[in-house]
Amino acid sequence: MRLQALFKPKTIAVIGVSTTNDRHPANVIYYKIHHRYPVEIFAVNPHGGSLKDDPVFPIISDIPRQIDLAVIAARADYVPEILEDCIKSDVQSAIVVSGGFAEAGRLDLQSRMVATAREARFPFIGPNCLGIYVPNHVDTFFLPAERMVKPDTGNVALISQSGGILVDQMIKFTEEGVGLSKAVSIGNKACINELDLLNFLARDGETKVIAFYVEGFGKDEGREFVLAAQKCPKPVIVLKSGKSSGGQRAVSSHTASIAGDYQSFSAALAQHDGVVEALNELELVSFCESLSSYQTSIDGNIGIVTGSGGHGALAVDACSAQGLSVPELGEATKKEIKDHLSDSVKTIASIRNPADLTGSAIDDDFVWTVRTLCTIPEIDCVIALLLPYLPGITMDLGARLSSVSKQTGKPLIAYVPHVDKYRMLIEGFELNGIPVSPSIEGAVLMATALRRSKPW
Repeated sequence: MRLQALFKPKTIAVIGVSTTNDRHPANVIYYKIHHRYPVEIFAVNPHGGSLKDDPVFPIISDIPRQIDLAVIAARADYVPEILEDCIKSDVQSAIVVSGGFAEAGRLDLQSRMVATAREARFPFIGPNCLGIYVPNHVDTFFLPAERMVKPDTGNVALISQSGGILVDQMIKFTEEGVGLSKAVSIGNKACINELDLLNFLARDGETKVIAFYVEGFGKDEGREFVLAAQKCPKPVIVLKSGKSSGGQRAVSSHTASIAGDYQSFSAALAQHDGVVEALNELELVSFCESLSSYQTSIDGNIGIVTGSGGHGALAVDACSAQGLSVPELGEATKKEIKDHLSDSVKTIASIRNPADLTGSAIDDDFVWTVRTLCTIPEIDCVIALLLPYLPGITMDLGARLSSVSKQTGKPLIAYVPHVDKYRMLIEGFELNGIPVSPSIEGAVLMATALRRSKPW
């Protein structure tokens, strides 16, 4: 099945709009696309009529244009017949937003839809989902535009069985400055599933990292997914729910998925290079940000630069917990760094690893130390713990350190507290493609992602 029409439609029909209730999910979708996205959109309701002077067509075949994407938000009982009409009218793809299928005990309705679609090789997302968000092109989420938080355009694709988890992650992506290429809520994944989307996104020129929130797989789906992810030429990140018996029950009632044996699935992921398991939401966001910046792998030997000994100690503990090494620097390296520090810091800095430049350090001290660490072979990634409230630090330091990383080609990861007052410093990293975390643990997780990944 060809999926391009789902993500880059030129014409969209929203089926199920109400002429009396503008808060109906179909109306929210219709107005949002109509006013904000560069596509032709048409409304469909069996009773016809109009929506704010726009015609409402009784059936999709009445629309005088070929439709690339049908968004179906009608009562579940009507959906199989609507899907048949879409196929007869040469619609290219569909998103079934409606719920009330397998997750509600109506497997008969869902099976009928799937049989019809497979016979016609007709792709649809859902049912019981939000659908698709592609920045600047399409948004089928039935969420008011003023309530949505949308990440900037980027290179991470995010696929989720849960619409709520997907929206939450989009908020976190925005907070962390992680750019999004596509977001897909697949719900019951009756037709298009994770494997289909993995294969499509592996060839997508706008996507460099593919991340999944998975609740469960059907028979043999998990094994096929893991094998395909290993062969994928892009980093694949997976967050799996249903780890506990209670979580497995919740998964079954949510999207009618079989959670499966989590331990076996996790072990299978660990055996395959290039598939990175995120254990929680913090890891998912950190891994996405890191791998969207660097398509490389490291051995895990970390150099740490800090203006606070306490921050350095916490970073070393976090590295140890993640299986990363923080090797002590050689005497020649320590002397080289110390000889070039400013006079006020030279006698009090502790240049081991972490390199603690103390609260008296200035920009030049950080720049020189990071540059030195980036040029020695025993270090394959540098973490800079920056405290913008130190008196000698300026808001230009992010851009300056980013330049060092680009010149040396060695991965750099920064920790900066995320508050508006420090926004200029943070943007100095983000605008140069350097990942920056609001927590020490997050910065270490970014390095962990590089160690777990394979070279692409």
